[in-house]
Amino acid sequence: MEIGALGKSYCDGETIIGQGEAGDCMYVIQEGKAEVIRESEGKEVRLSTLGKGDVFGEMSLFMREARSATVRAIGDTRVLTIDKKTFMRRVNEDPSFAFRILQEMACRIRKLDSDLVDLITRP
Repeated sequence: MEIGALGKSYCDGETIIGQGEAGDCMYVIQEGKAEVIRESEGKEVRLSTLGKGDVFGEMSLFMREARSATVRAIGDTRVLTIDKKTFMRRVNEDPSFAFRILQEMACRIRKLDSDLVDLITRP
């Protein structure tokens, strides 16, 4: 990992956050892509692929629980880290920032609901 002018750069396959780790910040992908992976019973399941402008790790700003998934770089990827203090300051300066994060979380919940229904109703 190399530290640049903005954010941090990760090489292909490098872990940005790991499932089970303690978390206290969220991330914004500035360049590149990342995959979200959840390990269960010794198998890795890709939950999603994220790209420029996508956020991840935001749940750690609201809940003091271990990271629920691993996020790894796909190719060269640069991410910006936002801690809770910075997040709260940003929300005070621009309330629409919080709205955008909530929109993203709502979209993820809707997709998870749809995926769950598909799994339950699959013959």
